Amino acid sequence: MSAALGLKAKPIATELTDDDSDISALINRLTAEVNQIAVDKTKAIQQITNQMKMLALNALIESSRAGAQGAGFAVVAQEVRGVGQQVETIARELETQLTKRTGDLVASIDRMSQRSRGERMVDLSLNAVELIDRNLYERTCDVRWWATDSAVVDCAASPAPAAVSYASQRLGVILGAYTVYLDLWLCDLDGNVIANGRADRFRVVGQNVAHTKWFREARTLRSGDDYVAGDVENQALLGNAQVATYCASVRAGGQANGAPIGVLAIHFDWEPQARAIVQGVRVGDIDKARVLLVDSNLRVIAASDGQGILSERISLSLNGQRSGFYQDRSGMMVAFHATPGYETYRGLGWYGVIVCGA
Repeated sequence: MSAALGLKAKPIATELTDDDSDISALINRLTAEVNQIAVDKTKAIQQITNQMKMLALNALIESSRAGAQGAGFAVVAQEVRGVGQQVETIARELETQLTKRTGDLVASIDRMSQRSRGERMVDLSLNAVELIDRNLYERTCDVRWWATDSAVVDCAASPAPAAVSYASQRLGVILGAYTVYLDLWLCDLDGNVIANGRADRFRVVGQNVAHTKWFREARTLRSGDDYVAGDVENQALLGNAQVATYCASVRAGGQANGAPIGVLAIHFDWEPQARAIVQGVRVGDIDKARVLLVDSNLRVIAASDGQGILSERISLSLNGQRSGFYQDRSGMMVAFHATPGYETYRGLGWYGVIVCGA
């Protein structure tokens, strides 16, 4: 298997194209223009009717001065005045109705645009967490496979100096081909590191890791087919680097049902791999988006801006849903999607999250 296969997987989310975005903006602009035209034209009609009423008033005044001879003209002037008032009423109603309709249309377009944007962000959140799932699925395959390597099995069974040297050499060869790992550790059942692949860089042989959660869980695995996926953490023995540790049982004879004789722990170099994923999510500059991966406790484990990793916890309103989007109190759009897992990797309850500017 390729060590970087997960990172090369093509994005599966359907993005909103520039054409779609342009069409939405065009409809919004044209609607606003229609609304402005309606307002301008009804005001022009009102100005004309005001002139008609003024002329009718002047005609009434002149007809009254003319006495009996102007009586017939007064009737015409009064009718013109009445027509002007009717036209003014119709113009006002037209302006009110058009403004309301175009206002409703603009609001509806805004809602549809927001919904389309939100659904796109949910898809991209899924894309991010699926890419990391596929990548980590490979890690679970790697650790179970390498735990059956004859050099690893022989060293766990009898950690004599020659066996330790050969096992370290074999682990080093693996690291040379699989650059996504910081180190590989072979531990005995008491949690003592007896061999590692980068002994020249990390002097961990003789260290005891029995207190770690991942070792305790690995110690109780039922067979060689099972594995442990540890939380992302800063590992002091690896220069405080961010790692995701995966473990499998080393079993007698390299058989899945053999007696446990050790634990193989592989340390995935988390930070650069996770950064490549969250920074590779194709959000536009206009979205002002922050792309995150968060664990089951909503702790930030990867961020496109590099901030808050392993220290920040976000407030995520799930409302019992595995995916969705909403607007928070500050007006930011928050989209999320829970891990779907991949193949035999069930995931650890993580979420892909995207926080966008208003």
